[in-house]
Amino acid sequence: MLEKVLEIPIIGMTCAACVKRVTDLLLKVPGIKQATVNLITEKATLEVEEEKRLDLKAIRKALQKGGYDLGVQRVVFKIEGLSLGDPKKIEKELLKVLGVVEASANQATEELTLDYVPTLVEPEDLKKRLASLGYDQAVVLQGEVELYEEVFRKREEQELKKKFLISAILTGFILLDMVTHVLGHVGKREVFNYVLFGLTTPVLFYGGSRFFKAAAKGLRHLSFDMNTLIALGAGAAYLYSFVATFFPDIFWASGQTPQVYYETAAVIITLILFGRFLEAKAKYKTTEAIKKLASLQPSKARIIKDNMEKEVSIKEVQVGYLVLVKPGERFPVDGEIVEGIGLVDQAVITGESLPVEKRVGDKVIGGTVNLTGSFKVRVTHVGKDTVLAHIIKLVREAQATKPAIQKLADRIASVFVPLVIAIALVTFLVWVGLGYGLTFSLMNAISVLVVACPCALGLATPTAIAVATGKAAEENILIKNPEALEYANRLNYVVFDKTGTLTYGQPMVKKMEVFSGCSEEEAIFFAASAEKNSEHPFGKALVEFARKRGLKVEEPDEFYYLPGKGVVAQLKGKEVLVGNRRFMEEAGLALDEFERFLSEGNIEGISYVLVAVDGRLCSAFWFEDKVKEEALEVLQILKKKGIKVGLLTGDAWQTAKEVAKKLEVDEVWAEVLPQEKALKIEELREKGNIVSMVGDGVNDAPALAKAHLGVAIGSGTEVASATADLILIKNDLRDLLKALRLAEITYKKIKQNFFWAFFYNLILIPVAAGVLYPFSGLLLKPVFASGAMAFSSLFVLINSLSLKKVKL
Repeated sequence: MLEKVLEIPIIGMTCAACVKRVTDLLLKVPGIKQATVNLITEKATLEVEEEKRLDLKAIRKALQKGGYDLGVQRVVFKIEGLSLGDPKKIEKELLKVLGVVEASANQATEELTLDYVPTLVEPEDLKKRLASLGYDQAVVLQGEVELYEEVFRKREEQELKKKFLISAILTGFILLDMVTHVLGHVGKREVFNYVLFGLTTPVLFYGGSRFFKAAAKGLRHLSFDMNTLIALGAGAAYLYSFVATFFPDIFWASGQTPQVYYETAAVIITLILFGRFLEAKAKYKTTEAIKKLASLQPSKARIIKDNMEKEVSIKEVQVGYLVLVKPGERFPVDGEIVEGIGLVDQAVITGESLPVEKRVGDKVIGGTVNLTGSFKVRVTHVGKDTVLAHIIKLVREAQATKPAIQKLADRIASVFVPLVIAIALVTFLVWVGLGYGLTFSLMNAISVLVVACPCALGLATPTAIAVATGKAAEENILIKNPEALEYANRLNYVVFDKTGTLTYGQPMVKKMEVFSGCSEEEAIFFAASAEKNSEHPFGKALVEFARKRGLKVEEPDEFYYLPGKGVVAQLKGKEVLVGNRRFMEEAGLALDEFERFLSEGNIEGISYVLVAVDGRLCSAFWFEDKVKEEALEVLQILKKKGIKVGLLTGDAWQTAKEVAKKLEVDEVWAEVLPQEKALKIEELREKGNIVSMVGDGVNDAPALAKAHLGVAIGSGTEVASATADLILIKNDLRDLLKALRLAEITYKKIKQNFFWAFFYNLILIPVAAGVLYPFSGLLLKPVFASGAMAFSSLFVLINSLSLKKVKL
């Protein structure tokens, strides 16, 4: 039986238990043979029977039944002539398109509203379907046509922000009552309690709804995490307070004074919501990498049809079309050059530090930049088949398979929750056994649960991260993914890109040699002045070389650029040629001196240009991408820490080996394509290494996403920065050492914060259980719970703020 594989987005998953639950729900839908659910990407991959149509409405209904939802986007088309057509027929036809969930046509406004699954169909596909039905003038009027991950994560961030703000305002009023706890409860408590109940209820059941839902899902699978602890602590405090407010006689009957803990429940929910909001904000930013990559492809292309130029949408370009690309423009798609010669900057894809000469028959990659000359290109790959599309796919996959750290709070909760439940149960049984009655015993057991969840738990990580982020910014380091901090403490392998990371990424003059009686000053002057208006990196390097020598660079009287060869300039009545060997040979110059110099082994086979003045060879300049001054020092410090160092580059083996030799790296991989870079990182990971990748280019993006800790150099591309976990804003590798040091200290602070968050509450658990009652008649009082909440929160804040004083 034939099967097809489809991917759908899932909304509402929060933990590992959700993965199993969603998988079970999906497998109950007819036609689905297998379902693989990924918590990190929030997607499910389905194997569906080929001959059966996938019923998306049934999938959505099944997911909603379990408290989840299918990720759906909406698009509205304005369709001219819709008022004359049959709306029911249009709806029926579009519902046949795989991915369309709902269709609604409005004849009066001539609008068609479609709800669709973005991983299965795109607005452009829907537009084509409308054109096939005779509505070729359909225009997207309104729609969430951004990247679907961005849409869903933005929704989550906005929802959490709204819930947090509402909860924070209500909790602010509730906290005013804390003052009355300290002052000895002024006024009539019954009235206060009713007001507090009214303020706390929306905080708990609107603001905290996600925690209770997640806890319920987890309990079905006997899985305990932060959600269970939050639901337990806040729920117990609310339940206890509810009984004390509306049924106070139960307490009086057992000899207890009814007490309320509304502020404990509200503060727990509000502070944890704050932490979740910050997490959602960081998660939303992870879609930036895909956005930046997608932006490298031009949205328009200039096609040549019937000897006429026409600008069209990139989505209309097909294999076999002829595309014109002018100087300074990006190639819109992959193709083969059929006309033209010039230089192409491929660094964005391949990582090569120098531009590459392209001529008829050569392949070009979409997203790379045409530096010089015009090209006519025959399209060979479009859409999802282009190299850039493959890189985007690799980054998506790398982000999906990035090892998830089990959060410290979840690890604590998985042990703490069963322990607290056990203590509460023992408390109940002991008091019943001692003959104190059911009510007294139950209230003491609930008191244990009330103090179990520390309010400062929600501050433990966010405050440390917030202070560390500020401290890092002062040191020109940007922490983007707090979860990667744990890996920074355990790193044992750091892999560096070469171009722009260990080197400056720009060619510089390494050596020069003069011939035919030319002086050095004369050779530099003619070479730099001839290249003054050139956009070629070698030309810019020559101008910079002259300026560093203090030589004046003059404007040439005439300047001609010959693509793939060099430049011709008229300067002070002399003809100056600067270019490659073939250019000089075609000009009929004698190169005997140059040949003799090379045969003596004076220079390695690296890039060079020759300079001729009035028909005689004057000089030769060799170029290199110079290694950064601090690179060796940084790599040696890493090695002293027991961290192995590797070099991973798309550049040539010879260049890579030279850099590796200078920097004494442990392993070298050269001439590596972007997809191969990610594979190399994965190989190192599979060997048990905790790997960091340091890079600056688009070609590094999949590897940065795949590494445990991705570090981008600030001078690099926006794509690299968007994919990385840490960004070194300055172009200084020494900041990597500072970043690792700060990450190590921050993680220690987070662990200390959790200790202080729990410390005061742990002290109060015996009091809540009634250990002091036989001796002093003392049971848990709201003043104790409020005090613990205030002190633990204060300690966490002070401890986090101490990060500001750390010297890196």
